[in-house]
Amino acid sequence: MNKKLFLLPILILTFAPFASAQAKANDAIEKQIKALNVEKNFKLTYDEAGGTSKIFATGEDFGREADKRARVQSFSFGMAFFYAGKTLTAAPTEINLTFWVLAKKPQFAEAHHLTVFVGTETLDLGEARYAVRQGEKIEYLNFKIPREVFVKIVKTSDAKIKIGNTEFKFTPEHLKTFAAMVRISDPSAL
Repeated sequence: MNKKLFLLPILILTFAPFASAQAKANDAIEKQIKALNVEKNFKLTYDEAGGTSKIFATGEDFGREADKRARVQSFSFGMAFFYAGKTLTAAPTEINLTFWVLAKKPQFAEAHHLTVFVGTETLDLGEARYAVRQGEKIEYLNFKIPREVFVKIVKTSDAKIKIGNTEFKFTPEHLKTFAAMVRISDPSAL
């Protein structure tokens, strides 16, 4: 019995570095954002009152041709997730994804179902939580997307989405932003 008690501290000391490698402090995340060269699109904030950190990223417009097909002036997105404290200890299971649609009149009020196409796979992600602010010409299409979907998106170069009846192809810059989000949201990826 004493041999087992003697081995326990040795085992703890042996595996402790692996356990701590599964956490990433906000300072390390800030460095990672710079190293990935995505500081233009990513922002890390800490809310002292709430004791939570937030990683927020934005994606550029899908382009003039895509906007024209969708009858909008602009179609872009933002994504975010929150975690307690100043250390990311677990990858988020979901990431909030919001599409911002600027148009003279609402284009997605009636049809805002999201489908993602990655390679030969079709992912049905359901209806948006739709919002439009009074007096603004911006539609907000809000989704909670499983992190695994982002992982699948970054593994292909031809990922597309369909919202309502309109298809949009992710640009290389969008895919870079998604890849950075996948990496940054993984506490073991430095």
